[in-house]
Amino acid sequence: MLTLLRSAGAALVILLALQPARAESLDPDLIFRKSTTFKLLTPNDKLAVYGIDDPVVDGVACHYTTPEKGGVTGALGLAEQTSDISLACRQYGPIKFRDKFSQGDVVFSEKRSVFFKRMQIVRGCDPKRNILVYMTYSDKLVEGSPKNSTSSVPIQPWGGVGDIPKCSDYLR
Repeated sequence: MLTLLRSAGAALVILLALQPARAESLDPDLIFRKSTTFKLLTPNDKLAVYGIDDPVVDGVACHYTTPEKGGVTGALGLAEQTSDISLACRQYGPIKFRDKFSQGDVVFSEKRSVFFKRMQIVRGCDPKRNILVYMTYSDKLVEGSPKNSTSSVPIQPWGGVGDIPKCSDYLR
């Protein structure tokens, strides 16, 4: 009986690991890649820059840079990617809130390894300063990661648009 329970538990763990990445927004746009380590017969290690739009806040885009391992495991999609991700978010047009949101809502999420590691970009609001705050971090089922990056977007007037929205008005 104990062996059966262990097998069922292992099967459940494998099924959870193989679930598709949950992304609150669409797939990120690849802006460019730059090789960082030369490998003779397999793909090089690279840094890749991606762009995403905030799915709830029109007028805000985030760009993040993430390392992508090359080699045989990288080519097969089996490499565990590192957690060294940088983030920059900016206002590029008038800000309009599509919906209310909670502090720490996920803006974007993607897998960083075959088993249990995800990179996430989350959003918050600093009501005192009327600034949107974005943070990226990676999580791992067992130990997590202390590596993170933060970017803030002060909500500014844009092109003669009237009232400046207050992010605190859209917090749940």
